[in-house]
Amino acid sequence: MSDRKRSTALALASALAGAAVLLAAPAAHAAVVDVQYDCKTPIGDKSAVSPIEIKGVKEGSGYKLTMSFQKGVSSSPIELGKGAMTPSAVIVVGGAEKVSVPVSGPPNPEAVPANTPIKISDLSGTYTPKKSGKVTLTAGVLTIKAMGTTTTCTPGNSPKPSLELDVTAPGGGSATGSTGSTGSTGSTGDSLPQTGPEDSAIALGTLGATVILSGAAGVLWLTRRGQRARS
Repeated sequence: MSDRKRSTALALASALAGAAVLLAAPAAHAAVVDVQYDCKTPIGDKSAVSPIEIKGVKEGSGYKLTMSFQKGVSSSPIELGKGAMTPSAVIVVGGAEKVSVPVSGPPNPEAVPANTPIKISDLSGTYTPKKSGKVTLTAGVLTIKAMGTTTTCTPGNSPKPSLELDVTAPGGGSATGSTGSTGSTGSTGDSLPQTGPEDSAIALGTLGATVILSGAAGVLWLTRRGQRARS
Protein backbone atom coordinates (compact mmCIF):
# COMPACT_ATOMS: atom_id res chain seq x y z
CA MET A 1 0.00 0.00 0.00
CA SER A 2 1.35 3.43 -0.94
CA ASP A 3 2.00 6.07 1.72
CA ARG A 4 -0.90 8.15 0.37
CA LYS A 5 -3.38 5.28 0.56
CA ARG A 6 -2.12 4.36 4.03
CA SER A 7 -2.62 7.95 5.24
CA THR A 8 -6.14 8.02 3.78
CA ALA A 9 -7.02 4.73 5.50
CA LEU A 10 -5.70 5.97 8.86
CA ALA A 11 -7.65 9.21 8.56
CA LEU A 12 -10.84 7.30 7.76
CA ALA A 13 -10.30 4.93 10.69
CA SER A 14 -9.77 7.89 13.05
CA ALA A 15 -12.95 9.58 11.82
CA LEU A 16 -14.98 6.38 12.30
CA ALA A 17 -13.54 5.93 15.79
CA GLY A 18 -14.47 9.51 16.68
CA ALA A 19 -18.00 8.96 15.40
CA ALA A 20 -18.27 5.80 17.49
CA VAL A 21 -17.27 7.71 20.62
CA LEU A 22 -19.90 10.37 19.93
CA LEU A 23 -22.57 7.73 19.41
CA ALA A 24 -21.58 5.96 22.63
CA ALA A 25 -21.72 9.14 24.74
CA PRO A 26 -24.94 9.55 26.76
CA ALA A 27 -27.34 12.05 25.25
CA ALA A 28 -28.02 15.16 27.33
CA HIS A 29 -30.57 17.91 26.78
CA ALA A 30 -30.15 20.91 29.07
CA ALA A 31 -32.15 24.10 29.50
CA VAL A 32 -32.13 27.05 31.87
CA VAL A 33 -35.52 27.00 33.63
CA ASP A 34 -37.16 29.80 35.60
CA VAL A 35 -38.13 28.49 39.01
CA GLN A 36 -40.46 30.47 41.26
CA TYR A 37 -39.44 29.80 44.83
CA ASP A 38 -41.96 30.35 47.60
CA CYS A 39 -39.88 30.76 50.73
CA LYS A 40 -40.79 30.45 54.40
CA THR A 41 -38.37 32.77 56.16
CA PRO A 42 -37.95 33.87 59.80
CA ILE A 43 -39.43 37.25 58.85
CA GLY A 44 -42.37 35.98 56.80
CA ASP A 45 -43.18 34.54 53.39
CA LYS A 46 -41.12 35.66 50.39
CA SER A 47 -41.22 34.76 46.68
CA ALA A 48 -38.63 35.15 43.96
CA VAL A 49 -37.85 33.71 40.56
CA SER A 50 -34.41 32.39 39.71
CA PRO A 51 -33.21 30.79 36.46
CA ILE A 52 -31.83 27.35 37.33
CA GLU A 53 -29.32 25.32 35.37
CA ILE A 54 -28.50 21.68 36.13
CA LYS A 55 -25.51 19.89 34.65
CA GLY A 56 -24.61 16.20 34.81
CA VAL A 57 -21.15 14.73 34.21
CA LYS A 58 -20.36 10.99 34.27
CA GLU A 59 -18.00 10.10 37.11
CA GLY A 60 -17.22 6.47 37.78
CA SER A 61 -20.45 4.52 38.27
CA GLY A 62 -22.51 7.68 38.85
CA TYR A 63 -23.06 11.23 37.67
CA LYS A 64 -21.91 14.44 39.31
CA LEU A 65 -24.81 16.89 39.32
CA THR A 66 -24.31 20.64 39.59
CA MET A 67 -27.20 23.03 40.25
CA SER A 68 -26.57 26.71 39.48
CA PHE A 69 -28.67 29.72 40.56
CA GLN A 70 -28.48 32.80 38.36
CA LYS A 71 -30.35 35.00 40.86
CA GLY A 72 -30.76 35.11 44.62
CA VAL A 73 -34.11 33.95 45.98
CA SER A 74 -34.10 35.38 49.50
CA SER A 75 -32.57 38.16 51.57
CA SER A 76 -31.71 38.87 55.19
CA PRO A 77 -32.77 41.91 57.25
CA ILE A 78 -29.28 41.94 58.76
CA GLU A 79 -25.85 41.50 57.25
CA LEU A 80 -24.65 37.94 56.96
CA GLY A 81 -20.96 37.63 57.71
CA LYS A 82 -18.61 35.55 55.63
CA GLY A 83 -19.45 31.85 56.02
CA ALA A 84 -22.69 32.54 57.93
CA MET A 85 -25.02 30.98 55.34
CA THR A 86 -25.05 27.36 54.11
CA PRO A 87 -27.27 26.29 51.17
CA SER A 88 -28.54 22.85 50.16
CA ALA A 89 -31.26 21.57 47.85
CA VAL A 90 -32.86 18.54 46.28
CA ILE A 91 -32.85 17.57 42.60
CA VAL A 92 -35.88 15.50 41.66
CA VAL A 93 -35.19 12.62 39.27
CA GLY A 94 -38.03 11.34 37.08
CA GLY A 95 -38.41 9.06 34.09
CA ALA A 96 -36.69 5.67 34.29
CA GLU A 97 -36.71 5.96 38.08
CA LYS A 98 -38.05 8.40 40.65
CA VAL A 99 -35.63 9.48 43.37
CA SER A 100 -34.41 12.65 45.07
CA VAL A 101 -30.72 13.59 44.98
CA PRO A 102 -29.41 15.90 47.74
CA VAL A 103 -26.97 18.60 46.62
CA SER A 104 -25.08 21.08 48.76
CA GLY A 105 -22.60 23.90 48.47
CA PRO A 106 -20.05 25.87 50.47
CA PRO A 107 -20.96 28.75 52.82
CA ASN A 108 -21.07 32.25 51.39
CA PRO A 109 -17.48 33.30 50.52
CA GLU A 110 -18.18 36.98 51.22
CA ALA A 111 -20.39 38.98 53.57
CA VAL A 112 -23.95 39.58 52.33
CA PRO A 113 -25.29 43.11 53.03
CA ALA A 114 -28.68 43.50 54.71
CA ASN A 115 -31.77 43.40 52.48
CA THR A 116 -29.70 42.15 49.54
CA PRO A 117 -30.63 39.01 47.57
CA ILE A 118 -28.50 36.13 48.81
CA LYS A 119 -26.32 34.70 46.07
CA ILE A 120 -26.51 30.90 46.20
CA SER A 121 -23.27 29.14 45.33
CA ASP A 122 -23.30 26.16 42.97
CA LEU A 123 -24.70 23.05 44.66
CA SER A 124 -23.39 19.62 43.78
CA GLY A 125 -24.03 15.97 44.59
CA THR A 126 -23.70 12.48 43.14
CA TYR A 127 -26.48 10.55 41.45
CA THR A 128 -25.96 6.80 41.02
CA PRO A 129 -28.81 5.37 38.93
CA LYS A 130 -30.33 2.01 39.86
CA LYS A 131 -32.09 1.71 36.51
CA SER A 132 -30.87 2.44 33.00
CA GLY A 133 -32.84 4.68 30.67
CA LYS A 134 -33.81 8.29 30.15
CA VAL A 135 -34.22 10.44 33.26
CA THR A 136 -35.23 14.05 33.86
CA LEU A 137 -33.67 16.31 36.48
CA THR A 138 -35.78 19.07 38.03
CA ALA A 139 -35.08 21.67 40.69
CA GLY A 140 -36.58 20.74 44.06
CA VAL A 141 -36.74 22.28 47.53
CA LEU A 142 -34.00 24.75 48.48
CA THR A 143 -32.90 25.13 52.10
CA ILE A 144 -30.87 28.05 53.45
CA LYS A 145 -29.43 27.92 56.97
CA ALA A 146 -28.06 31.15 58.42
CA MET A 147 -27.50 32.64 61.87
CA GLY A 148 -29.29 29.74 63.55
CA THR A 149 -32.38 30.07 61.32
CA THR A 150 -33.71 27.94 58.45
CA THR A 151 -35.40 29.22 55.30
CA THR A 152 -37.21 26.68 53.14
CA CYS A 153 -38.00 27.55 49.52
CA THR A 154 -40.36 25.35 47.51
CA PRO A 155 -40.84 25.57 43.71
CA GLY A 156 -44.35 26.96 43.26
CA ASN A 157 -44.68 26.94 39.49
CA SER A 158 -44.20 23.23 38.75
CA PRO A 159 -41.00 23.92 36.81
CA LYS A 160 -40.03 21.87 33.79
CA PRO A 161 -36.93 19.65 33.94
CA SER A 162 -33.63 21.46 33.58
CA LEU A 163 -31.83 18.41 32.19
CA GLU A 164 -32.52 15.10 30.45
CA LEU A 165 -29.95 12.32 30.56
CA ASP A 166 -29.61 8.81 29.16
CA VAL A 167 -28.09 7.00 32.13
CA THR A 168 -26.63 3.55 32.62
CA ALA A 169 -26.97 1.82 35.96
CA PRO A 170 -24.01 -0.11 37.40
CA GLY A 171 -24.51 -3.80 36.64
CA GLY A 172 -26.85 -3.16 33.72
CA GLY A 173 -30.08 -2.36 35.59
CA SER A 174 -32.95 -1.42 33.30
CA ALA A 175 -36.22 0.46 33.57
CA THR A 176 -38.12 -2.77 32.98
CA GLY A 177 -37.35 -4.09 36.45
CA SER A 178 -33.90 -5.62 36.17
CA THR A 179 -31.68 -4.45 38.99
CA GLY A 180 -28.44 -5.96 37.79
CA SER A 181 -28.44 -8.81 40.32
CA THR A 182 -25.68 -11.38 39.98
CA GLY A 183 -27.91 -14.36 40.63
CA SER A 184 -29.03 -16.70 37.84
CA THR A 185 -32.57 -17.94 37.23
CA GLY A 186 -31.67 -20.42 34.53
CA SER A 187 -28.86 -22.03 32.61
CA THR A 188 -26.67 -20.07 30.25
CA GLY A 189 -25.02 -22.00 27.41
CA ASP A 190 -23.51 -25.20 28.81
CA SER A 191 -23.43 -24.01 32.43
CA LEU A 192 -25.49 -25.76 35.08
CA PRO A 193 -28.38 -23.92 36.76
CA GLN A 194 -27.21 -23.06 40.26
CA THR A 195 -30.19 -23.23 42.59
CA GLY A 196 -28.32 -24.09 45.77
CA PRO A 197 -24.87 -23.86 47.33
CA GLU A 198 -21.84 -23.97 45.08
CA ASP A 199 -20.83 -27.44 46.30
CA SER A 200 -24.19 -28.80 45.09
CA ALA A 201 -23.56 -27.43 41.61
CA ILE A 202 -20.05 -28.94 41.65
CA ALA A 203 -21.43 -32.28 42.82
CA LEU A 204 -24.03 -32.22 40.05
CA GLY A 205 -21.33 -31.44 37.50
CA THR A 206 -19.20 -34.35 38.80
CA LEU A 207 -22.19 -36.69 38.55
CA GLY A 208 -22.74 -35.62 34.95
CA ALA A 209 -19.11 -36.33 34.12
CA THR A 210 -19.39 -39.80 35.72
CA VAL A 211 -22.42 -40.65 33.57
CA ILE A 212 -20.55 -39.54 30.44
CA LEU A 213 -17.51 -41.67 31.40
CA SER A 214 -19.71 -44.68 32.15
CA GLY A 215 -21.39 -44.32 28.77
CA ALA A 216 -18.03 -44.18 27.02
CA ALA A 217 -16.88 -47.29 28.90
CA GLY A 218 -20.03 -49.16 27.84
CA VAL A 219 -19.50 -48.29 24.20
CA LEU A 220 -15.88 -49.44 24.44
CA TRP A 221 -16.96 -52.73 26.07
CA LEU A 222 -19.55 -53.37 23.37
CA THR A 223 -17.00 -52.61 20.67
CA ARG A 224 -14.49 -55.07 22.12
CA ARG A 225 -17.22 -57.71 22.56
CA GLY A 226 -18.18 -57.34 18.91
CA GLN A 227 -14.57 -57.75 17.85
CA ARG A 228 -14.28 -61.00 19.89
CA ALA A 229 -17.50 -62.37 18.36
CA ARG A 230 -16.14 -61.85 14.83
CA SER A 231 -12.71 -63.39 15.59
